[in-house]
Amino acid sequence: MATIEQVAPVPRLTSADTLWSWVATVDHKRIGIMYLLGALVFLVIAGAEALLMRAQLATPGGHVISPSFYNQLLTMHGTSMVFLVGTPGVIGFANYAVPLMIGARDMAFPRLNAMSLWLFIFGGLLMHFSFLAGQTPDTGWFSYAPLTAHFASPDYRVDYWILGTLIPSIGTIATALNLIVTIFLFRAPGMTIRRLPLFAWMMLITSFLIIWAFPPLTAAQAMLLVDRWLGGHFFNTMAGGLPILWQHLFWAFGHPEVYILILPAFGILSEVIPVFSRKPIFGYNFMAAATVAIAFLSYLVWGHHMFATGYSIPINASWGALSVLIAVPTGIKIFNYIATMWGGSLHFTTAMLFCIGFVGTFVFGGLSGVTLALVPIDWQVTDTYYVVGHFHFVLIGGTVFGLFAGTYYWFPKMTGRLLSERLGRWHFWLFLIGFLLTFVPMHLTGLIGMPRRIYTYPAYPGWSELNAISSIGAVFMALGALAFVWNIIRSLSHGEKAGDDPWDAYTLEWATSSPPPPDNFREPLPPIRSRRPFWDRKYPDEADWKTEHGG
Repeated sequence: MATIEQVAPVPRLTSADTLWSWVATVDHKRIGIMYLLGALVFLVIAGAEALLMRAQLATPGGHVISPSFYNQLLTMHGTSMVFLVGTPGVIGFANYAVPLMIGARDMAFPRLNAMSLWLFIFGGLLMHFSFLAGQTPDTGWFSYAPLTAHFASPDYRVDYWILGTLIPSIGTIATALNLIVTIFLFRAPGMTIRRLPLFAWMMLITSFLIIWAFPPLTAAQAMLLVDRWLGGHFFNTMAGGLPILWQHLFWAFGHPEVYILILPAFGILSEVIPVFSRKPIFGYNFMAAATVAIAFLSYLVWGHHMFATGYSIPINASWGALSVLIAVPTGIKIFNYIATMWGGSLHFTTAMLFCIGFVGTFVFGGLSGVTLALVPIDWQVTDTYYVVGHFHFVLIGGTVFGLFAGTYYWFPKMTGRLLSERLGRWHFWLFLIGFLLTFVPMHLTGLIGMPRRIYTYPAYPGWSELNAISSIGAVFMALGALAFVWNIIRSLSHGEKAGDDPWDAYTLEWATSSPPPPDNFREPLPPIRSRRPFWDRKYPDEADWKTEHGG
């Protein structure tokens, strides 16, 4: 086994390592990298769409883009961020890291894994081909019925949305099954369930969430296609259908999807924060139990997206109470991260900075979410920018910050080179400042009555100034994202060589070379007698197994 000080050579493109070898690969590491590259490309596209929308909203009565094009951008931005950035981003890290973490040689079903990747890429390309076809979806990323009925949208815009999201969803379900089988059956000897790295544990729970959450969406999409082209009436009120049925099915997917995106980000924090705090994670068992509780409760709260649809007070009260309850296991995780850092020897790398930023922004987003769980408040603000500010705090301040942290943490393992810490700090501070400037004012514009999903607005008191601040913040976020992309491009060729274990880390992926060989591990794994097997091998006098009980 290579020592920590040895530096693995950075791979170069040779005749045996051509583009075709990447296209035809079934190696989980290459598939994970391609997932991440695809998510990055769609992140740039979705970010450009958001910038255009913010340019339109920067001043009252703006005429930067047309109303119809604004609706198209709104739809494509939201759809891309959920289906083509967030979900494939977390799946990319799972593909790359989980088999290495558990000491496996590959995923359980490598060809199925490759199929899932290409379904994601094909679905994303099909979705964006709609721009070239002049049939860009414009009914919102939620595509509520009856706006999506054939009489309301007789062209192919809705069909591009259906197929562009349905195809990647099939691949996502297949990947979830693959991860479950891999984690249950391909763990190295000694790695019991209670010794799983928390990222692998949270991906296991996330995989069950995917299997239970995506089928309602795919069923609704199939029903909508039948309505549109085969004369069905699932959502047609005039023929006895129920448009509200779409909302039930969509949000039965949509709210668990929030946790499909955020639980892997929690898993990334659970690996990064202990390493850069030089302490084991505080409360491993509570973290694992809280993950299960979140997954269970996430299926019982979809109705809080539908408070304003006219359901009875007891039903709304039940959904509200469950929505407040889910904050408890989520809060457990936040307190455990704080307790892990408390008293630790903190190393403020860029990955750690994004983890700390995650904790602060996600707490703010979670508190605004609790207010939305209160029915009277929700009735007042549900169609305002308050909701837009809330879910961006959760999904960008949570998921995207977590993905950035994971990139800075695992990039050396993937490439053999470190990302620049100087550029990383520029990325973090530009993105964080821009994020706060963009989305904090949206809470205020919502509270003073600005509706969401509008392409322009009058110069009411406060609206102009707050929207201008949000648009300026979006520019800062774009500059931070550009620093991130440039950091990746520059570091691939000129980055500092990392060595096999640049962070003095704990888990098994750091026990192999950087980047790992095709079969992951060339030499025997260290004995797994605790939750930090690589640490135990490096520091036998401080080994966890000497004090860990019940593992």
